[in-house]
Amino acid sequence: MSETTASPVTRHPASPFRIAIAASFTAEPLRAALEFWARRLKSEVEVRFAPFNQVVQTLLDPAGEFALNRHGVNAALCRYEDLGQFETHDAEALQQLEANARQLAAALKDAAARTSVPLVFVLCPASPEFAAEMPRARAIFAEELKGESGVHLVDDAGLAALYPVAEYHNPEGERLGRIPYTETMFAALATILVRRAQALAMAPYKVIAVDCDNTLWQGICGEDGPAGVVLDEPRRQLHEFLLKQREAGMMLVLASKNNEQDVFDTFAAHPEFPLQLRHFTAWRLNWEPKAESLASMAAELNVGLDTFIFLDDNPKECAEVAEGAPEALPLVLPEEIGHLPEMLKHVWAFDHLRVTEEDRKRGERMAQAREFGNELKQAAGLEEFMAGLNLRVDVQPMELERLGRVSQLTQRTNQFNTTTVRRTENEIQQLLERSGWKCYTAEVSDRFGEYGLVGVVIVQRRITELYVDTLLLSCRALGRGVEHRLLAAVAEAALDEGIYTVTVPFRETAKNAPARQFLESIEFATVVGENGERVYRMPATELQALRWRPSPAAVTAPASGPKLEVALRQVDYARIAMEFQSAAQVVAAMRKEAQAAWQANDGDGAPASEVERKLASIWSELLERPVPTVAANFFDLGGHSLLAVLLLMRVKEEFGVELSVDDVYSGTLTLGELGAAIEARQLGELNPEEYQALLAEIEGLSDEEVRALLEQEDKEE
Repeated sequence: MSETTASPVTRHPASPFRIAIAASFTAEPLRAALEFWARRLKSEVEVRFAPFNQVVQTLLDPAGEFALNRHGVNAALCRYEDLGQFETHDAEALQQLEANARQLAAALKDAAARTSVPLVFVLCPASPEFAAEMPRARAIFAEELKGESGVHLVDDAGLAALYPVAEYHNPEGERLGRIPYTETMFAALATILVRRAQALAMAPYKVIAVDCDNTLWQGICGEDGPAGVVLDEPRRQLHEFLLKQREAGMMLVLASKNNEQDVFDTFAAHPEFPLQLRHFTAWRLNWEPKAESLASMAAELNVGLDTFIFLDDNPKECAEVAEGAPEALPLVLPEEIGHLPEMLKHVWAFDHLRVTEEDRKRGERMAQAREFGNELKQAAGLEEFMAGLNLRVDVQPMELERLGRVSQLTQRTNQFNTTTVRRTENEIQQLLERSGWKCYTAEVSDRFGEYGLVGVVIVQRRITELYVDTLLLSCRALGRGVEHRLLAAVAEAALDEGIYTVTVPFRETAKNAPARQFLESIEFATVVGENGERVYRMPATELQALRWRPSPAAVTAPASGPKLEVALRQVDYARIAMEFQSAAQVVAAMRKEAQAAWQANDGDGAPASEVERKLASIWSELLERPVPTVAANFFDLGGHSLLAVLLLMRVKEEFGVELSVDDVYSGTLTLGELGAAIEARQLGELNPEEYQALLAEIEGLSDEEVRALLEQEDKEE
């Protein structure tokens, strides 16, 4: 047996987040919106495109863009109609199209199993003449990709539900350069890609704290009386939204400045409310600052404040939470309450791409944990209490169907986590395909109930040791001795393979003191290293007998470690929810940025007329640089054939003028010349009635009015 030198697949936070895209159409117009979002999210992003219409090839190519992506997300975008080039839509053609779709789905699943980053597949909107086939297309991919955890499907209906675009198809762009969508539609596609990537990469929120008066209901229960408050339609939708979040694994808690009994009486007086008191895991109904209430509940639930979302109608309360509990995410309800449902739909922090069975049972199991804690406080002695716990810990090699839960635990577990290595399902699967790597899971139950899969160990067999790459335990199973049983099972696995040393590395974080305290409590462990990097080596023969027992380490204050800063979340989810509810808003913000790039130029030769100013904004946006003067040359500034096609599309959208490729594809094209061509075309396209009306208006001007207009024109020139 030889020692493997392969290192585990891990994140590379120092490298840019790469978005690799393969599409069945020209997808380069996505770049501007993707880079816009990168700036908004304060992220370093690298956008890479696979060759045109090479989706399947890119999925299967072991040296292609997807295979080379080590830190980021892969995105495959395809129109159903692009899977077959048929002149007719007869039964035979549609049957072949369906077969091609199933082949694409197989390639998606194959790529997801081989690549180390998540794969997002977008079934894009069809052209109007093909729209009737889309229900069948959605059904095919939903069927083929069902249960495929490595592929995250977004179909055209799901995209339209979040970011509807009325005018999405661009037949002229499709004819000129296989660019089938308008700028707004490309913005919608880019936004859904970034939103999915953010959901895959972010640390998940776990708790929603919500205010009561004028938040959960309209009115003040302490003044209007429990029966006097009402549930209007927007707040009813809030109730239903929160219930869905609870079903997805979020814990609901109440944080309200109120008399506790008034709130209890209000729920009792309104059995018709979708949300009832039983749906809340904890509450703080008092007159203390809400930041303190959130911190108190975080301690009770044994979770971090950075897992809290706080909803309140009062901006002052949200501001105080932002100051007093900066790790939490405060969200203030919109002043116009009718906008609340739409706002909630666009809070990215509420996104759940995959919900496990453990997620659905989180509320129930948290209640078990609270019952455990209450009885522990009342117990006559800790040792007697633990002896009567009837603890059962079942440690087994990981089954493939538990891969999603195992990945989720690596992403979410912070307190009892020895290395805090975050891994996707694909990364874990690839790791276990390497020689010497294994994963074990622990399912736990006691007399309070079943806790499900709460423990994970990933080990690497080396020549003289079993190296514990990952040792983690969900916070809801802490304090029962599960960690002792788990590590003892690892020792037994080592001995079964003739290995007599178990090595556990430990990397200090701001939250994993419980894992350090556990390792320090093992008296026979040899410790190498200092500060935040340590290695604990233990003889497997002694470790296999490890069991919980009372000790000073179990009851004294935690040993002081290096002071570590808590990283605050950088994404302004509240602002995104209010300002970017539509793709049109994204486009408007992109254009505003582009305008800022050229507005600084107000010297000689600067764009002067309205057409020139709008055109300069379009050029700045497409060329990603300011346009210095009207004499600037489009191609000298970096323009090329694809950008020329996009320019034609933008000119038609902005000015209502259709130009030919010959009008813009000239090596001497300047901004001033193109502006003049647009103005001439606009005048030439006046219909006879408009032309006669313009002449009549001119003829009706006095000599003084004519002179004033001419002087004004001279000034503009």
